[in-house]
Amino acid sequence: MKPLKNAVAIVIKNEQGKFLIVKRPEDEDGPLAGVWGFPAVTLHQGETEEDAVCRAGRVKLGVALEPTGKIGEKIGDRDTYMLHLSDYRAEVFEGETPTVPQADTTMTQYTDLKYIDDPSILFTAAQKGSLCSQIYLESLNIPWDNKREE
Repeated sequence: MKPLKNAVAIVIKNEQGKFLIVKRPEDEDGPLAGVWGFPAVTLHQGETEEDAVCRAGRVKLGVALEPTGKIGEKIGDRDTYMLHLSDYRAEVFEGETPTVPQADTTMTQYTDLKYIDDPSILFTAAQKGSLCSQIYLESLNIPWDNKREE
């Protein structure tokens, strides 16, 4: 039986209702290199999902986050492990602005970020196996498996 890894992804909306997406590095290994998606982290031993959301804000975006609700969860089969991933809504503490990359090079750091209101930008990531993109699109009742990024 494959080991199980737990992770969280964060959906942050600004005052205009646009959601924050981040771009993964082009040079990383794996199918998600260079695609846009949501910031995410793997849970540490004994860490709650909500605590991981807060940590992700600090180490991936340089901001304090307040988790405001779970959107959904999925399990995916990876080559060497099973991934259980949950999407959470979160709010950035007032006056703070997310930035990338952060200084911690022990984990994947993102190369760009932006707020957007068009969820179709997530189709490519969802089709390549991004559970967080799949969860979010499914929560909006948007089919992703037969769409192409324009």
